[in-house]
Amino acid sequence: MATEIRVPALGESVTEAIVGKWFKKPGDAVKVDEPLVELETDKVTVEVPAPTAGVLGDHAAKEGETVAVGALLGLIGEGAGASAAETKSEPKKEKKDKPAPAAAASNGGAEPSRSSEGAAPPSPAARKHLAEAGIDAADVAGSGKRGQVLKEDAVKAASTAAAAPGTSSQGDIKASAAPAFQSSPGLAPSRAFAPMPVPAQNLRIPSTANDAAREERVRMTRLRQTIAQRLKDAQNTAAMLTTFNDVDMGAVMELRARYKDLFEKRHGVKLGFMGFFVKACLQALKEIPAVNAEIDGDEIIYKNYYHIGVAVGTDRGLVVPVVREADRMSFAEIEAQISDFGKRARDGKLSIDEMQGGTFTITNGGVYGSMMSTPILNAPQSGILGMHRIEERAVVRDGQIVARPMMYLALSYDHRIVDGKEAVAFLVRVKECLEDPQRFLLEL
Repeated sequence: MATEIRVPALGESVTEAIVGKWFKKPGDAVKVDEPLVELETDKVTVEVPAPTAGVLGDHAAKEGETVAVGALLGLIGEGAGASAAETKSEPKKEKKDKPAPAAAASNGGAEPSRSSEGAAPPSPAARKHLAEAGIDAADVAGSGKRGQVLKEDAVKAASTAAAAPGTSSQGDIKASAAPAFQSSPGLAPSRAFAPMPVPAQNLRIPSTANDAAREERVRMTRLRQTIAQRLKDAQNTAAMLTTFNDVDMGAVMELRARYKDLFEKRHGVKLGFMGFFVKACLQALKEIPAVNAEIDGDEIIYKNYYHIGVAVGTDRGLVVPVVREADRMSFAEIEAQISDFGKRARDGKLSIDEMQGGTFTITNGGVYGSMMSTPILNAPQSGILGMHRIEERAVVRDGQIVARPMMYLALSYDHRIVDGKEAVAFLVRVKECLEDPQRFLLEL
């Protein structure tokens, strides 16, 4: 009896995923809990393991397809015989849909349609290009094997259509789809209705044939789509403002240099900068609770707990795992948690639960060399702290010009809930804690 492979529950608010990559081909032997397929959700990448040992049957969902939670991904048969029995039914099904060779031959010298048995469908790149240009693939002569329409053929057809838009094969369809924009018989040409303007963000000037042949279209991952949507939603919803300050990192760097070896030996984890920033932000959040709050309708929710999100850059995009109950954790526990998050984020091993429920976020553009930036809020949070690179700068200390290791700090906040005075006070408190780390011990 075959065992079904289905899309597992993916967490709160996640209802679908994209099949990213199959690790096994139909007919391959699989072991229990061996990764079979990778699913991309709007938050994390999930590997689906084999529920049982056996032989993998046909893929019910192909790479790039969108699947809902609970959808069938494939089947695992009990050995080679079971797999063969499952795969026999599929060719029979296809055979019914294909025209008989005799029927195809009866067409004589007529050109076979692209849906016939001997014709190859357009390549994925060509299909996308033709769809964007509004050209029917059946009207394009393919130069590939078995008459397949390649991207070059699609580009050439699109260029020809752009040069002579009146000859487009879709002209009649387009004309019938917008009758309100045509001139009425009783109206003079000067009084004819003009087409409604198209929003600027939906317009893209077609590339020339030479440029289009050197372009590549890559479908956005679910994670990238979600990042784009949420960042834009944050801009559209919040009254976002950013305030800046600078901090002398000398005291933190001296403390770190003095105790980093002992710290690592005692706790088994390196002493980084992030622990200092988390502790400094916790001190400031307790004093300025509005930065740790959020708006829900016409109410403000003040959160008396501190779940600090730490932004981590990966090849797939930015993810923000959350250090929960950070105010109850030691320096070593915070550093260990952040280090673990960083490793698993880059390996795509974070769970959805680990990236939900944050109350405040810290992002470090300094690891990429950023000197200053304006971070975007991680909605529905009301504040995000941006760290930047440390560099020697000339500053005045006790009337003397000296070189000090300085860092610019940026706090973006929702002005609907956080006043400018509170935002400045928050950033000043963070600065004071970092320039005098003993405040952490005395909670000053």
